[in-house]
Amino acid sequence: MLAWTHAACLDHDPGTEHPERPARLRAVLDALDRAYPDLDWREAPMARRGDLLRVHGDTLIDEVLAPVASGLQRLDPDTALSPGSARAALHAAGAGLAAVDAVMAGEAQTAFCAVRPPGHHATPDTAMGFCLFNNIAVAAAHARDHHGLERIAIVDFDVHHGNGTQAIFQAEPRVAYLSSHQSGLYPHSGSVHERGAGNLHNALLPPGSGGFRFRNTWLDSLLPALDAFRPQLVLVSAGFDAHLADPLADLMLDAEDFAWITSELRTIARRHASGRVVSMLEGGYHLDALAESAVAHVGALRD
Repeated sequence: MLAWTHAACLDHDPGTEHPERPARLRAVLDALDRAYPDLDWREAPMARRGDLLRVHGDTLIDEVLAPVASGLQRLDPDTALSPGSARAALHAAGAGLAAVDAVMAGEAQTAFCAVRPPGHHATPDTAMGFCLFNNIAVAAAHARDHHGLERIAIVDFDVHHGNGTQAIFQAEPRVAYLSSHQSGLYPHSGSVHERGAGNLHNALLPPGSGGFRFRNTWLDSLLPALDAFRPQLVLVSAGFDAHLADPLADLMLDAEDFAWITSELRTIARRHASGRVVSMLEGGYHLDALAESAVAHVGALRD
């Protein structure tokens, strides 16, 4: 497998008390270096404006890329720009583009993008929920438009619903969006009744569900829907904030649950997509739990 990151992703700093802090990425990178010293790391390029325009409007792009001389520019109570945010956001989105190109070229079957800020809450016109550009959506649109794929699956196991990803692709039958997320949490979207063009598959899990219910939900509904879609590429919004130690949620998963779902996704990718899986880091706010979960996830991508 291949992995992408960029030092600029450490320079997005939404504030000292903010849960989505640079230490998150440092924890992931340090843990992966210890666990897999042979991992093939590559430097993420910057996304171009044309890449972003496939999923975002000019106003949002201009807002995120506007210079910030010092301090913080708040976009909402949870989302802020610092002087390093624009470059971080461009490299975070660019990582997914490079990873898609690499797996489509056959350089590897799987890829992991260790980047931040995360992306799945960013809508076509709004940065929100810690997210500036929707990294996974940028990658999916690139796979569709540049590589001509007609069946791209985005699988999202972050504890929060990826409302931005859903909004971007809800009328696009070539992109399926499948998400499990905790009920009652921000952004209060992702009902099972939200079906889009028949391409949306949401499953709500109550607080305290744990691994047994999480796995059965995927086995009973989401994985069969993914298999029936016959994806040519599987993209993963890999959020690890469903971990039992995470301070922002109560789904009570552990690292083995993340390894399990990753292995299940790889099985379907081998069946339909020549094994192609590209994963991008989303949430996860307890540093030790995040590091442990990322190691388990990448281990399953390497097997």
